[in-house]
Amino acid sequence: MPVEPAGAVLQDHAVAISGDRIEAVLPGGEAAARFPSYERIDLPGHALIPGLVNTHTHAAMSLMRGLADDLPLQRWLEEHIWPAEMKHVSADYVRAGTLLACAEMLRGGITCFNDMYFFPASAVEAALAAGMRSSHGIIVFEFPSAYGSDAADYLRKGLEVRDRYGDHDLVSFCIAPHAPYTVSDASFRQVRTLAAELDLPVHLHLHETRGEIERSLTEHGVRPLERMHRLGLVAPNLIAVHAVHLDPGEIDLLARHGASVAHCPSSNLKLASGFAPVQAMLAKGVNVALGTDGAASNNRLDMFQEMRTAALLAKGASGDALAMPAHAALHAATLGGAKALCLDASIGSIVPGKAADLIAVDFRPLELSPCYDVASHLVYAAGREHVSHVWIAGELRVDEGRVIGDALSGLDTRTEMWQNALARPGS
Repeated sequence: MPVEPAGAVLQDHAVAISGDRIEAVLPGGEAAARFPSYERIDLPGHALIPGLVNTHTHAAMSLMRGLADDLPLQRWLEEHIWPAEMKHVSADYVRAGTLLACAEMLRGGITCFNDMYFFPASAVEAALAAGMRSSHGIIVFEFPSAYGSDAADYLRKGLEVRDRYGDHDLVSFCIAPHAPYTVSDASFRQVRTLAAELDLPVHLHLHETRGEIERSLTEHGVRPLERMHRLGLVAPNLIAVHAVHLDPGEIDLLARHGASVAHCPSSNLKLASGFAPVQAMLAKGVNVALGTDGAASNNRLDMFQEMRTAALLAKGASGDALAMPAHAALHAATLGGAKALCLDASIGSIVPGKAADLIAVDFRPLELSPCYDVASHLVYAAGREHVSHVWIAGELRVDEGRVIGDALSGLDTRTEMWQNALARPGS
């Protein structure tokens, strides 16, 4: 299933890979004749799809999975997550948490993730050690943390990381102001200028809760998206994360400016944030991508779950069974995410010339029988446990369900150490 052209399902086809790139997509018989010297990998009964793109996560927060569940967003953040981060987050914490996240994501067919968190250099190092493609946020907050003192300090440190790793083929960057309620107008103006100068996406939590909108009306006299529009941030490089509470005019605004939405359905449900108007966004041509959010608010980094939940929620919220069909959900999990991250020229579909980021899904287990429609099975029946193989830039990273790589060994010990620290009384 190449994703491009839309809706295509190519039976008995092969993908030829040369180095880190897709060389050809062609019928299997022709491939054997045209590339007789190439190593041959036969996967009967499998679906081959582009690697999944997790467009929004906080990877290191895997170490906080289940730390404070069943709470509304602001109470969850202010009473539990932010205090724990102030006490425990460090370069070592981020490295260990990101490695844990990479192991989980690789097993579930995620080949690229977009991260927003402290100590991004440690996250970059972890992703590279795991062999994953990643995009990292140059974060912006107004308040201090163990990582930075103020907005200027966060930007300076993030730009230094970009300078250090920006030429690596597997690494890209976004500018990532946290949210309208944690970033000032002056900082947003600086973000706009830097994003234009460096040609980077802007990755921002936006319209996640009704409380966020009410606060903006009180403090700024307008809703958050209108404030961003007046600041010049609603543009093709904007990734509006969550975008749950949008009125029709705001959907039109996003569509008119070519912005993307990172839809995180499981996190939105768990934090009771609401139901994003996905059907209306797709109808207007908004590029909808999918994200898991962090494992602390999901609690899985599972894009198969996000595809299924997104498709079902779109139908349930709109009352239209035709909303977000299976092919649209797969597009959002692959090429939609690549487009949001400005990586669609390189990843997101199985097209000659693109990077060989591929995953194979085993359709042979009994719970996936019979199969009448491959796209339907991928979205509504298959799960991450059915991912058998993962390639990133032509390199095999998961083989028969087993993650390859020494960097991911010993994670159980490191995870237990951090669990003990976070679980101590007063932590």
